[in-house]
Amino acid sequence: MARRDIGKEIIEGLEEMKAWRLGRTKLRTTTVELPRAVEVPAIRKELGLSQEQFAALMGVSIATLRNWEQGRREPHGPARSLLLVASREPAAVLKALTGVGAFGTEAARPAAAAQKVARYRVSRRTSKRTASA
Repeated sequence: MARRDIGKEIIEGLEEMKAWRLGRTKLRTTTVELPRAVEVPAIRKELGLSQEQFAALMGVSIATLRNWEQGRREPHGPARSLLLVASREPAAVLKALTGVGAFGTEAARPAAAAQKVARYRVSRRTSKRTASA
């Protein structure tokens, strides 16, 4: 395997930026459309999860999820990125967030996997309270 010359790569990048600023070259850009609130119910149903389970999986409150689904609020930042991945690769999201493999017994039952995550989060909150008491 050939060694990379990081210094050379940096200089090439700077030269490319300079050429772009002078109008000699055009840089390649990519636009990614992130999901909007109106798409949240379809994404959740594709995963086969209840509102409570999906909210736990997304790390948001049920009220926040309901506001998204009813169009009162828009998801922002990392939530929109996670929704994008969930819409394109639902099995990957379940596997990544629950630790259940795509061909595992719980993979066919995403609701069971989401409940596992929700139980874990509740137990973490409970253990933090008892530790601080």
